[in-house]
Formats: sequence, C-alpha cells, structure tokens
Amino acid sequence: MRIVGLTGGIASGKSTVSNLFKAHGIPVVDADIVARNVLKKGTGGWKKVVAAFSEDILLDNGEVDRAKLGQIVFADPEKRQLLNRLLAPFISRGILMEVIKLWIKGCSIIVLDVPLLFEAKMDKWTKPIVVIWVDPETQLQRLMTRDGSTEEEAKSRINAQMSLDLKRLKADIVIDNTSSLEALHEQFQKVLTEITKPLTWIEFMLSRNGTFLALFSTFVSVAIFKKSS
Repeated sequence: MRIVGLTGGIASGKSTVSNLFKAHGIPVVDADIVARNVLKKGTGGWKKVVAAFSEDILLDNGEVDRAKLGQIVFADPEKRQLLNRLLAPFISRGILMEVIKLWIKGCSIIVLDVPLLFEAKMDKWTKPIVVIWVDPETQLQRLMTRDGSTEEEAKSRINAQMSLDLKRLKADIVIDNTSSLEALHEQFQKVLTEITKPLTWIEFMLSRNGTFLALFSTFVSVAIFKKSS
C-alpha cells in the first residue's frame, strides 16, 4: 500500500489539491475532519480540551466553539502547543483507523491530508510527501482575502505554522501554487502520474492483496512440507 503525504500551509491551496485527488478516485484521509470528530461533545478529546481551556470555549449546545478556541491558541504559542499535545493521540488514532478501513477495502494508494504532517511526525508514515507551496506574499494576500482578516491577524496565523520554505525542503514533490489554477492542474496531472505508478514489491506486500498472497503462500508451503514429511 502506498501512503502519500499531502501538506502545505494555510491558504496555500492544499485543500484544492486534496479535492483533485478525490476527483480522480484517490481516497483521502483528511486530518481536519478527523480533528473535528475528536472534538465532538463527549469524546475523549473534547473532555481533555474542556478541562484544559475551561467551559468558556463551549457553545450553548456544549460543542466546542472552534473559532473562539482558534483565536486563543493562535495568539498564544504555549496554549497552541498544549492543544496539539492534547489532541495528537486522538487524531493519530483516528487517522490510523481511517487508513485501516481503506486497507480492508483493498485500496492500494491513499493520501493523508495533514496540515501538521511534519510537526506531528506523521511524515515517517508516508512516501512520497507532496508539499503545496506558495511564496509568502501570495499566501498572506490569499489569507486576508479569504478570511477578511487584517494583515496582523493573517501574519499571526501564518507564523503559527512551520514555514512553507522549510516544508518545501522536506518534500519529495513540490507543487508551486503561486500562479493560476490552470498551472496548478497541470502540475497535479504530473503528480498524479507519479503516485499512481505500479507499487513497489514492499508496497504491494503491505497492501491487502499482498498480505493475502503472503498468507496463501505460507499456507501452501506448510501444506507441501507436511505432505512431504
């Protein structure tokens, strides 16, 4: 099984590329969706976060006010690190369960869409790693336009993440999304061709079919050995 890592930064266009993978039939495990699920009312993640940040972050229905929580952690690096530490085990477990479900279905190629791929050390699970990159000025302008935020607010959110230049250095494949949507699509097609190449022998053996083949071969070998004994 080939697990492709997809990451980028806020307003880099990662979600657009993630949707392109889905549109071409490649299953995507979205860490943001997993994170939303582990923060639902009554879950283990919800209990940890409420205990740490108090009930002031809750809406009237008991769900976490994600916007309010976001404002708190983006303004305070220590609280941001605390939140990441609290949720990381739940998010990792949730992602693993989604991968297992896709493995059971027989998927041979999976994309992990994880904003904090490197920060959470999930890059060791994935190969190749695709980073969506834009230059700092483009990222800033897109974020301000998208969220209607001030320059100070946008810079604060961007600086809360690992820089795209550093992520770019850690990537196997870089998609430069500074230009047009057409240019992005053109680059994506090349990436799609690359990641849908035939699996290596190791990747095949890690897939469901490879595992079944290994088990079948073992069973046959044992049967032949017993017959000849």
